[in-house]
Amino acid sequence: MSRTTHATSRIDRRTLLLAGGTAVAASAAGWGAGTGPRSATAAPPAGVHTASRRLPGGTNRPVGTGTTLEAASAFPGGTGYRRMRPGPAWPAVVRTDLADAGGGRDARRTPLGCFVQFTDLHVVDVQSPLRYEYLREQTASAWRPQEALSVAGAVALVERVNALRGGPNTGLPVSFVMTTGDNTDNNSSIELDWFLTVMSGGRITPNSGDPRSYEGVQDSGLELYWHPGSGLRDTDKRAGFPRIDGFLDAALRTVHSPGLSVPWYSTVGNHDRLPGGCYAAGDPVLAGFVTGSRKLESLPGPEGAALWKAVRKGRDPQGEIFKDVLRRYAGRMRTVTPDERRAPYTPKEYVARHLQERWAGKGPAGHGYTAANLETGRMYYTFAVAEGVVGVSLDTTDAGGHYEGSLGTAQLRWLERTLERHADASVIVFSHHTSTTMRNLHPDPARPGETRHGGDEVVALLHEHPCVAAWINGHSHRNRITPHRHPDAARSFWEISTASHIDDPQLARVVELADNHDGTLSLFTTLIESAAPYRTDFGDLSQTGLAALYRELAHNAPGARPGKAGEPGDRNTELLLKKP
Repeated sequence: MSRTTHATSRIDRRTLLLAGGTAVAASAAGWGAGTGPRSATAAPPAGVHTASRRLPGGTNRPVGTGTTLEAASAFPGGTGYRRMRPGPAWPAVVRTDLADAGGGRDARRTPLGCFVQFTDLHVVDVQSPLRYEYLREQTASAWRPQEALSVAGAVALVERVNALRGGPNTGLPVSFVMTTGDNTDNNSSIELDWFLTVMSGGRITPNSGDPRSYEGVQDSGLELYWHPGSGLRDTDKRAGFPRIDGFLDAALRTVHSPGLSVPWYSTVGNHDRLPGGCYAAGDPVLAGFVTGSRKLESLPGPEGAALWKAVRKGRDPQGEIFKDVLRRYAGRMRTVTPDERRAPYTPKEYVARHLQERWAGKGPAGHGYTAANLETGRMYYTFAVAEGVVGVSLDTTDAGGHYEGSLGTAQLRWLERTLERHADASVIVFSHHTSTTMRNLHPDPARPGETRHGGDEVVALLHEHPCVAAWINGHSHRNRITPHRHPDAARSFWEISTASHIDDPQLARVVELADNHDGTLSLFTTLIESAAPYRTDFGDLSQTGLAALYRELAHNAPGARPGKAGEPGDRNTELLLKKP
């Protein structure tokens, strides 16, 4: 059940937390591995940044500035290519699926914490030979007209977070950002460098191969792709896409990221761990192809349909069908400049990059990962969200291949022990995959005898532990908030899935926590867009202008599925929850 309200000053959330303490903004390194006996309600570790809860007299005042509670992008008009404009705010919705909304809670509640979720940034090397843009006729996710601007778009999202004055419902400062996977697009080392620089600050030149020119599908002469600097009447121009001279040169220019002004944490997704987001890692043929000099840009329709069906159904986790296609169509490939920086990275390399000082940003060191993760290759950990609130970051990618996920027995048992250890805290689980996209049970090649466990088993495990307040994830590129009810109300929890930042509507989410002091907690979710302007100018190819075009092009992308913004109850919400 839900109801729409125009108020923007509320909060709530699941567990405990003492009134009048501090909200932990970053955890000490010892929290990262999740192996210590430390209590979740212990004082913040030495050196950890803290932010005050609401002070007497309303010092921390709720603000909606910079969020969709104030305005959201809109695309008025009829058919064809539509220009972006500022549009009306999205309303706040109180959801009472799991607990009643008590009167007077706004005046009683104590804010506990505030953070931001990024998900599915898909920072992408658009010239990579391993990309399968030629499947565009089968799936819009194979190639997008906006994706050459993914770096500029991600930087604009960082700028939005840096400009937030506080949580729109509690007024608390943002304590950290969590990325819930698919930070990169193709398990590529150069993409990982770009992502880390976007988050921690620095200069990025989103170009690979020939440093002097673009070598990708947008200058291929094939009508399947938008050619912004050409008079070719390609598929997208016939749908109204503009000609923008200089677009590709601008897309490859150096971009500057200020880096996040708050600490950030990293959760891994299937596109981070698997070539193409779906093929088992470690294949020498695919590793050689991605760094090589040949790129396939077109494929006959029936061949493409068969290949995509194999991917979609999980029938080719090892990439054997894919490699056979590459061999059979070698004669029609384009010659491109080889680039070793495109090489795939291993889980240990992923963790090692996060631990490097050059990408420390505002911390914490390793962004959740520790030396223990580096040693074991394990890509899951715990950290302090706030005083009395614990975050659990999972690795839901199945290393055996396929874009859907699951957990191995070892990680599932670790999750169970972690929840038992933090039974007196409030726990927020973070993962890439949603509960309904964890259906892939292919064996992990590194653990062939280990059982894999799907989303239903994870939900059942979370129900066993009243400390679980929420499960926050991405992957689906769609906003959806799901109540997971249990006959014992205290064992219910919310699943919060957030849309991507590569596809329309390009969103991130502010999450705020509060204790209502009436036996309930409130979990506030508020969507934000990037800091790019709502209006675009085809003649403005500056970094800011490109970030604005990134959003407009995404909305107009042919074949993109509508409805990813979700219903009002999946967007800006107050989610009520019983305390255990």
